[in-house]
Amino acid sequence: MQYDAIIIGGGSAGLMAGIAASKHGASVLLLDKGDKLGRKLGISGGGRCNVTNNKELDDLIKHIPGNGRFLHSSFSNFNNKDIISFFENLGIALKEEDNGRMFPVSDKAKTVVDTLVNQVRKQGVQIRLNAPVDQIMYKDGSVSGVRLKSGDVLRSRSVIVASGGKSVPQTGSTGDGYAWAEKAGHTITELFPTEVPLTSNEPFITSKELQGLSLRDVCLSVWNPKGKKIIEHRGDMIFTHFGLSGPIALRCSQFVVKALKQFGTGNIEVAVDLMPDKSKDEVYKESLSLAEQEAKKTIKNVLKSYLPEKMIPILLQKSKLTDSLTYDHIPKQDWLTLSRLIKHFPIRVYGTLSIEDAFVTGGGVNLKEIDPKTMESKLMKGLFFCGEILDIHGYTGGYNITAAFSTGYTAGENAVLLP
Repeated sequence: MQYDAIIIGGGSAGLMAGIAASKHGASVLLLDKGDKLGRKLGISGGGRCNVTNNKELDDLIKHIPGNGRFLHSSFSNFNNKDIISFFENLGIALKEEDNGRMFPVSDKAKTVVDTLVNQVRKQGVQIRLNAPVDQIMYKDGSVSGVRLKSGDVLRSRSVIVASGGKSVPQTGSTGDGYAWAEKAGHTITELFPTEVPLTSNEPFITSKELQGLSLRDVCLSVWNPKGKKIIEHRGDMIFTHFGLSGPIALRCSQFVVKALKQFGTGNIEVAVDLMPDKSKDEVYKESLSLAEQEAKKTIKNVLKSYLPEKMIPILLQKSKLTDSLTYDHIPKQDWLTLSRLIKHFPIRVYGTLSIEDAFVTGGGVNLKEIDPKTMESKLMKGLFFCGEILDIHGYTGGYNITAAFSTGYTAGENAVLLP
């Protein structure tokens, strides 16, 4: 049988491509190598599925630091507001949480996955599970179909590759699509982990004395070897047995990866600002005043009401302050050092966990070779790409899924409009 479009991959981009491609009755086949569709979608947002982000478009693009500007065209076709309307029209009530994140009211990713899959079926898309693709077939500069690993040959004048990146491989995204893209003449920009925990061998990390400590509403910054700040993010983080995790550590990770590569150093400094709303002078005066008010107490005990308790011994040690000191014996210069450390607590990180441990893959199909209006390859007629296989990556918080839905919809719509 000849199809109007074959979609490889049943994740968020592939499902949305199926919906867009089949809405006017085109014959569409969706292939997935696994036994279940929407697997990564089903675990996203902590199992609650953060379907998009409600920020204004310019702000949304700023939160996709990996080539977000490329998405202007696909967002003019299908953007975050359209995604919200799309789900609400299918009967999924959404709610907005912090920083614009949109979740189903049910708080269950299954609601989103089931609704998308049901809509794909309802629109007549044929679905084949456990159908791994061996190769995409090309003839005379155009797509002609796909060959499955079973040997089956399926004909189509357009193929949409929505096979994902290399992160979270247990959901099926194991990087299969890169080889198919290269066979068509595409270049793959270097792959790297993003939205991934940071690794450090600082003594206070390897000793595990800070393990499990959560810091709320702090700033984490990344510094280059010349002492220049590269990026800063504010929010929550957590110390682990191997380094740093939590939202702001994940957001800083891609900048750590790039800085390590750019400067060729074995490690990069990140720094925690424990009190982002106060200046160093304010911290100095406030903490000293606190010690004065409880002049008979040791500074270790005084600081318990001011700082995370687990960090106090490390901060005092780095400031050369003895924890048994009382107010009358505080060396002012060392107390100034303590204030500086509260505002800039340095941690040497030497990398991140692996790309398989990352939430998102950085790098992918080179965007110079893709038409941003249609998601079609500029090198091979009828070949389309969408989702994480493209060299696009955003922060967690609904940005990557928005890019996947938008590029998926755009690819699906255009794949069946081929002349």
